[in-house]
Amino acid sequence: MTAIPRHLIFLLTLIMFCSGPVYAERIKDIASIQGVRSNQLVGYGLVVGLNTSGDKNRFTGQTLRSMLGRFGLTLPPGIDPKSKNIAAVAIQAELPAFAKPGQTIDVTVSSIGDSKSLRGGTLLMSPLKGADGQVYAVAQGSLVVNGLSATGQDGSRITVNNPSVGRIPNGATVERTVSTPFAEGNVLIFNLHTPDFTTANRMAESINRDLGDNTAKPIDATSVSVRAPFDPGQKVSFASMVENIGVVMDDAPARVIVNSRTGTVVINSKVRVQPAAVSHGSLTVTISESPQVSQPGPFANGRTVVTPQSDVQVEEEKNHMFLFNAGVSLDEIVRAVNNVGASPSDLVAILEALKSAGALRAELIVI
Repeated sequence: MTAIPRHLIFLLTLIMFCSGPVYAERIKDIASIQGVRSNQLVGYGLVVGLNTSGDKNRFTGQTLRSMLGRFGLTLPPGIDPKSKNIAAVAIQAELPAFAKPGQTIDVTVSSIGDSKSLRGGTLLMSPLKGADGQVYAVAQGSLVVNGLSATGQDGSRITVNNPSVGRIPNGATVERTVSTPFAEGNVLIFNLHTPDFTTANRMAESINRDLGDNTAKPIDATSVSVRAPFDPGQKVSFASMVENIGVVMDDAPARVIVNSRTGTVVINSKVRVQPAAVSHGSLTVTISESPQVSQPGPFANGRTVVTPQSDVQVEEEKNHMFLFNAGVSLDEIVRAVNNVGASPSDLVAILEALKSAGALRAELIVI
């Protein structure tokens, strides 16, 4: 029995999953409520307490001077406060929907100077702003850094992971609430994560079946409008019921995904091939150089001459032609390619040739 190459094991596994029963997905797993979203926050601050691994540029010194000025400390003109124990950092966080003042969120701190490591540092109080320029949270705390960097006296250096980035769990306190349209009106719009007309129609049918006719109406391939109560408390319960309704998603369009960097090829179950004959083989040309040296005899007037001699050999693999019948499935495609022992790069070449010949009924995507 012919062994199955590793690069085709995943495709055969995909066949087994595709041949199994169809399961319904919860609406909360395939769609989200319009307007209920997180918001990105960003800030700038100083990390102190570093063990001589901080910044060495003037930019950080100017930041330190500005911070000391806010505390009433004025440095003499001309003095550039340099310290290897501080680092200028960029701070980023994600403000969840419905976050209330006083709640905490995680923050990520990244060095923006020439600091070698943020390990052991503490972030001083820094405001985090949204896209509108308003302050929505304030961050402060000790950093957790997974990276490690060490340098020897001879200049040798070792770095594990990235010591210039750290996190502060629950490191920012929310100061402002972002308003959402959830409590407004009597309509909820559910947006599919993957737009599809069939899935949107099935989603509206499932909601109407469980909650009554004319409750839901598809708007387009992405959005489904659902009638909801005016009262905010009742709307929360209603949204919970809608999110847990099951929907049978439609199959994805026929696609062949090719990763040109790794040679990975993924074929979904809807791919079909029209009648086509494929012959695939490789030609190997080997050139060997064996120079011949002609050495004159003793006391001769001749000179040493090097004569080039080349040996050219051509080898071609004798792979048989294989035939694709009309409308063959993923299983047959994998078996046919496996029979000729094609490598990932060979498989890509075969698929591109089938696409050019008009025999591949699928979208060929190269990433």
